[in-house]
Amino acid sequence: MLSENVKSVVLSVYRPHKCHSQSKDLYTTALLFFSEVKGFYEHNFTMTDQPAGEQPSYGAKEIQVLEGLEAVRKRPGMFIGSTNVRGMHHMAYEAIDNSIDEALAGYCTGVTVVIRKDGYLSIIDNGRGIPVDKHAKFNKSALYVVLTILHAGGKFDRNVYKVSGGLHGVGISVTTALSEHLIAEVRRDSKLWRLELRKGIPVTPDALEVGPAEGTGTTITFKPDFSIMEQNEWDFDTLATRLRELAFLNKGVEIKLIDERTVKESIFKYDGGIKSFVEYLNKGKTALHPVFYFEKEKDKYTVEIAMQYTTDYSETTYTFANNINTHEGGSHLSGFKSALTRTINKFAEKHKLLEKDITLSSEDVREGLTAVVSVKVPEPQFEGQTKTKLGNSEVKGLVDSVTSDQLSTFFEENPSAIRSIVGKCMEAAHAREAARKARELVRRKGALDTGVLPGKLADCSSNEPEKCEMYLVEGDSAGGSAKQGRNREFQAILPLRGKIINVEKARLVKVLQNNEIGSMITAIGTGIGEEFNLAKLRYHKIIIMTDADVDGHHIACLLLTFFYRQMQQLIQNGHVFLAQPPLFRVAKGKKEEYAYTEEQRDKLVKDFGEDGVTVQRYKGLGEMNKEQLWDTTMNPENRTLKQITIEDAVQADHIFDVLMGEEVEPRREFIQQHAKEVKELDV
Repeated sequence: MLSENVKSVVLSVYRPHKCHSQSKDLYTTALLFFSEVKGFYEHNFTMTDQPAGEQPSYGAKEIQVLEGLEAVRKRPGMFIGSTNVRGMHHMAYEAIDNSIDEALAGYCTGVTVVIRKDGYLSIIDNGRGIPVDKHAKFNKSALYVVLTILHAGGKFDRNVYKVSGGLHGVGISVTTALSEHLIAEVRRDSKLWRLELRKGIPVTPDALEVGPAEGTGTTITFKPDFSIMEQNEWDFDTLATRLRELAFLNKGVEIKLIDERTVKESIFKYDGGIKSFVEYLNKGKTALHPVFYFEKEKDKYTVEIAMQYTTDYSETTYTFANNINTHEGGSHLSGFKSALTRTINKFAEKHKLLEKDITLSSEDVREGLTAVVSVKVPEPQFEGQTKTKLGNSEVKGLVDSVTSDQLSTFFEENPSAIRSIVGKCMEAAHAREAARKARELVRRKGALDTGVLPGKLADCSSNEPEKCEMYLVEGDSAGGSAKQGRNREFQAILPLRGKIINVEKARLVKVLQNNEIGSMITAIGTGIGEEFNLAKLRYHKIIIMTDADVDGHHIACLLLTFFYRQMQQLIQNGHVFLAQPPLFRVAKGKKEEYAYTEEQRDKLVKDFGEDGVTVQRYKGLGEMNKEQLWDTTMNPENRTLKQITIEDAVQADHIFDVLMGEEVEPRREFIQQHAKEVKELDV
């Protein structure tokens, strides 16, 4: 039983006092609060005397049971993935998704997200407004219940919401739990209702009517609790990415993002929906046919697909379920792929477009494909609260069936499109076979078959991948200095001669024929493309180290393009880094310091005094001797590494297409648009 001492302490806080007019209500609230969290106190406030030196007991009374929002505050990562900047933005998405669910239900046409100067974020919609009438079970307003109780919401009732993203019902209550301060305002029935909470605890016993209101809708304003979350700021681009995505997925809904810190504003509204999404993704590419698009509803499920082939060699496919970006795909993606492969082969055979004894594989028919697959599912089954993979088995057959029917109609009505697509797929099939032979050649030369690593690789002595790192170094001269200056126990050096092939403009077979890429693939050990296996990674840090000039930046871009297109899992799992060599050496007498920016250089002139100071501008790694290279760029105690991450896959795809692709005009436009933003330009 709960200690009576603890009970008396809890109740004494709220015991009525003559000087407080509302103390009686507070005391009643305390009793209700006490009964709701009784289990939590019983398991977390055990008061036992224990003699010194005696081992702590371990029995039933030591088993903790976290109830209500306390579980969220104790283990936030279980609910939002992490407490870093990504988890912080996930808190915003949970609130935003509630507004979008209103749009899905047909009651909301506009959502506004405001980044405030004081660190708060506001989400305003013109939906119906969260209900404020009393909930029969809890004797509290529905708003109170939704904000403070896990697994509570209207998403479970299919009469209220046909489909929704926040099916688990923990979304907005998680945001409540992890907020230092949250204010909910509801406009409903010409009245304005307000509920204020701090660290998940309501400030008032229930939602209060605070005045009249025009229209309907909900406003959620909150500030993360940085005693739990890592200290970060709201990122305009990160929020814009998700809001743009939601606008594509909900055609006709206007979503506005306002940053009061910088007076910056973006409005997203796409009447074409995911058809506009594909057009956006393929901007600057050469398309083989108009965008194919359909939306079909069947048995309370909705399948919406837009796709288009281009002359590119890479595939770009995004999948969504109830507006949730299912990064790992799932049953809807499987159904789409099988329908696409089967239907294209069927029409190619029917019209005798295939060469003898050739059947197009799933890999062949996806080369150059840009597709968006969006499904609305009444009872979605996601893998965990993070919802990265759709598991509903019935969705695969449904998507397969309707996609096959719609594609067949499209091909019948557009014979030129199917000819262009099959021609592209045939080229891919030939390239796949050539790539298979090239892969075998790389494999025969590599560690998988013979145990022979590239001759120019200076490997490290450790055989523990998690402790090992490999530097990809520009040029033999810098490679020589790096080999001499490294720590041989855990640092490997692979010098690269010249610029590698631009994989954005080449098929895999050409990529594999490049000697430098072959050496990298062999040294890294994972294989590439469809055969990639992260478990075989030989170094947990792959560090790109190039000169701090234009050519060096270009080589780094080529390497990043290769990793993004052929070994993307290395980036996704945090294994790719950029080294940061110094730009300047500032010396006076025997005293010397290194500067990584012009600002640091100017400060060191100032600190040393201008008389007798020499400044050396490093244009290449080879200008540093082994000691200097170790001290500035390779010593884990002193160096600075930039970890490469993918925060916005859509934008990343777009940037690689623009900067590294075939089309010149989009690249020229990009350079003209961003020329004034360049901070370091070595000419």
